[in-house]
Amino acid sequence: MEFEEKQNLNLWWLYILVAVDAIMVGSIVLFDKGGMSTQDLKDVYFAPLLAVLLPFIIVFVIQKNTLTLRINEQGILYKYFPFKSKLNLLAWSSIQTVYITKFDAFGDFGGYGVKNRLWFKFKDKAYILNDKNKGLQIEFKDGKKLLFTSNKIEEMELFLINLKTRHNIQAIG
Repeated sequence: MEFEEKQNLNLWWLYILVAVDAIMVGSIVLFDKGGMSTQDLKDVYFAPLLAVLLPFIIVFVIQKNTLTLRINEQGILYKYFPFKSKLNLLAWSSIQTVYITKFDAFGDFGGYGVKNRLWFKFKDKAYILNDKNKGLQIEFKDGKKLLFTSNKIEEMELFLINLKTRHNIQAIG
């Protein structure tokens, strides 16, 4: 019995911002004082072309990062490829409590991605990969907290209730 979910950071609006930047750089390169010739581009090693393409490549790579979250009777396993390529096990014995909670991505953590909580609570970490406001909150016995967002929050909640009743895991709240 296992719950598994894979998530990607989906920030479609970032492509719009990068496109506006590309249009501005492109218009300066092509239209400012008659524009740049091919020889001028070669002389600057195609830097304007790189300035237009590099932000698109960075956004593409960021959106290809994948968070894999698994919950089973041993604990909670996660990996965030390519930054954490191995599954990290959070054993039930090291967890004080697990529950579904509401949060504010910008107010609590300052945005999306892998974030630490704002306002000097550096022991709190979050993997925020969607724009939903509910997630799986994990509180450890050493005082640290970890939050995972989920696209299947109802399924996860039912799975945690089922896991608690079958295996008598006290950490599930």
